[in-house]
Amino acid sequence: FDVENGLSVGRSPLDSQTSPGSGLVLQANFPHSQRRESFLYRSDSDFDLSPKTMSRNSSTASDLHGEDMIVTPFAQVVVLASLRTVRGNFVALTHLQDRVGNKRPTGSNQPPMCKPCVTEEPSPKLALETLEELDWCLDQLETLQTRHSVSEMASNKFKRMLNRELTQLSETSRSGNQVSEFIANTFLERQHDVEILSAPPKEREKKKRPMSQISGVKKVIQSPGLASVSIPRFGVSTPQESQLAKELEQINRWGLDIFKISEFSGHRPLTVIMYSVFQERDLLKTFKIPVGTFVTFVMTLEDHYHADVAYHNNIHAADVVQSTHVLLSTSALEAVFTDLEIMAALFASAIHDVDHPGVTNQFLINTSSELALMYNDASVLENHHLAVGFKLLQEENCDIFQNLGKKQKESLRKMVIDMVLATDMSKHMNYLADMKTMVETKKVTSLGVLLLDNYSDRIQVLQNIVHCADLSNPTKPLELYRRWTDRIMREFFTQGDRERDKGMEISPMCDKHNASIEKSQVGFIDYIVHPLWETWADLVHPDAQDILDTLEDNREWYQSMIPRSPSPSSPDDPDSKGGPGGGGDKFQFELTLESPKESGEER
Repeated sequence: FDVENGLSVGRSPLDSQTSPGSGLVLQANFPHSQRRESFLYRSDSDFDLSPKTMSRNSSTASDLHGEDMIVTPFAQVVVLASLRTVRGNFVALTHLQDRVGNKRPTGSNQPPMCKPCVTEEPSPKLALETLEELDWCLDQLETLQTRHSVSEMASNKFKRMLNRELTQLSETSRSGNQVSEFIANTFLERQHDVEILSAPPKEREKKKRPMSQISGVKKVIQSPGLASVSIPRFGVSTPQESQLAKELEQINRWGLDIFKISEFSGHRPLTVIMYSVFQERDLLKTFKIPVGTFVTFVMTLEDHYHADVAYHNNIHAADVVQSTHVLLSTSALEAVFTDLEIMAALFASAIHDVDHPGVTNQFLINTSSELALMYNDASVLENHHLAVGFKLLQEENCDIFQNLGKKQKESLRKMVIDMVLATDMSKHMNYLADMKTMVETKKVTSLGVLLLDNYSDRIQVLQNIVHCADLSNPTKPLELYRRWTDRIMREFFTQGDRERDKGMEISPMCDKHNASIEKSQVGFIDYIVHPLWETWADLVHPDAQDILDTLEDNREWYQSMIPRSPSPSSPDDPDSKGGPGGGGDKFQFELTLESPKESGEER
């Protein structure tokens, strides 16, 4: 894969003269016997992807399988899994278990029937769910070759599975309903009937700036051009350089304490991390980036992160850059990506939240903000971060890509745009489905090598790297994770206060008077973070196993911190369905799945 021109014509990534890292080698993955599985993987799911049925082992060469083994396409398995559920439910509803049991023996190639669903569900409810599942299967089979891509079908299936999980969670308690609503509103694309609040007349009069101008870009008083000889060791001048040096010894390790980096760098964590990583990877020399220009740009970029925003600030940006750096260094990805792709991923991580106002996309849309109008309610903040990030390159002595060739600049810009747009959390299930599809079947050869020989596949992995880095807080040491949780909740509560002042409905998890922080984190891990990192660990196995272990430990800690109710039926328990108002808080989900030409909203 040539840095400037892409894949060399006529050469396969498996060519003997090609870098051995041109393809991603898929290692045999055996389940960790003591670790929980997410709803995408656990064996009692109707969508069984356990090793006995659909693990990566079934599509890679190993001692367990012969070369003549037929690989079951992922698209077929998605539909078959649902059809098996329909069959199992039909057997239970018609009490034909004994008659048909010997006609369809369950072998190692068929997942077990979801017995908990069969035995515990009331017949009318089970019949309705079975009919819906059958209708979905028929729809997929009718349109499989004409409308749906495999990953899109998987995405739709995963959304249905998450929808079911969240509906069950919402029925447990008032706080469970609140957590379910938050996850659905943030990580699933849905059709909203939004009441647009007009801005007060006085506010309208203040906005005289033309819409074509990129907001957020401010004039920074530039110091005289920084000469390379005057650049401090880590890009910034600090009286605590020795302490900073000690912390930066962990630059290549997961769990770096980015808060200490911020403290010891004089609150310049993004500048220090970017400078250190680019030096570590020798990118300044590779792309002939003047050191003074690089430091000037990164400092300017860092100045455009808001210090008064609790979570989406320069510390978070630095954390995502360092996390992306570590993920790119995993042994499974060694020599897979070019220097240009690596630089694009690091640059995308650095700018991915620049000029973040500390509110969600939905808040901007609901208040008919200028940004929402400019970007037509589609990935509002992500588009804005990109516009500001690239605009800053045009500031004096800030063009760090000045010595790139024309094709390199075009390629880098396209990659950065695709990666930053992938941080739109409402697209989460789509990217998870893409990665899961890639793990299971996409272009896997008999050598167990995942071919990354085209832009679509390569950018898909890069997008998921940045997305994983953006959702990495729960995988970090508990003390760091708790600090991040405190910050995101403060930011949410600040938004909730603004919504209360405006007379708006307060967004899920943004009401400081009734938010269940511990339950929200457990739900966040169970339904979003765990499935994502579980799939990533599947892709890069055996790497990332320690990350999953830390995630599990953190989840157990927050689970243990959930306040216990006196009694499930106690009338004094505000968190119980039997409590005052409990019966009216049930939250049902009805998702409208996005068609290929539709674009969704972000949180």
